[in-house]
Amino acid sequence: MDEWNYWYGDYIYGELGVRYHLKDALGVARGLHEYFRNSDIYFMANYAQTVNVIGCIKTSRTDACFATTGLPLKLYRREFGAVPVALSGETGDLDIIAAKTKNGDALTIAVVNPTTQSRQVAVTVSGGVLNRKGAKWLISGDDPQAYNEPGKTPNVAIIESTADLAGSQIAAPALSIALYRFEIK
Repeated sequence: MDEWNYWYGDYIYGELGVRYHLKDALGVARGLHEYFRNSDIYFMANYAQTVNVIGCIKTSRTDACFATTGLPLKLYRREFGAVPVALSGETGDLDIIAAKTKNGDALTIAVVNPTTQSRQVAVTVSGGVLNRKGAKWLISGDDPQAYNEPGKTPNVAIIESTADLAGSQIAAPALSIALYRFEIK
C-alpha cells in the first residue's frame, strides 16, 4: 500500500496540517487490523507523512507531541505480535485481532471499541493455555473529539497496566483501543 491516512478538517499545522482526534486513532487501529488480517497480501503499508501536515507527530516552534493517530502506530509497532492467529465468533461492533509474539511465547489480542458502550470479550484459546496475569495497554477517552496539542498535557495517551484473564474475559472500554499480552504456558 503506497500511502494511507486520514485527511480532513482545518489546516492548523500549516498547509494541509490537520488535527487528529481520538476517533481517528480508533480508525488507524482498525486500518492496522485490516493489514494484519490480510498479511498474506500486504507486505508493506506506508503511513503518509510523519510530522505535521497529515502526520502523526505535531510540532510547534518549541514542542512536539504524538497526534492521536500516532499512538496506535507506536503501540502496535512496540507491543503487538508478529504471527497472526485465526479468530472465530461474533464480534458485533468490536474489531478484534490476535497474534503470537515472534518467539511464540505470548499471545497478543487487540480490541477496538468505537462505540460509547463498554463491553466484555470472551477469550477461549485452542492449542494452548494462557497465563491469567498479563499486560494491558489502553488508548481511550470520553470524547471522540479529544486531541493532543504540542506543549500541552496530552488528552489521549497510551496507559499501561496489568491485565487479568479471570473469568476468561477481557475488557473493551468505550471509545478505546485495548491491547493485551498473555504469556502462553
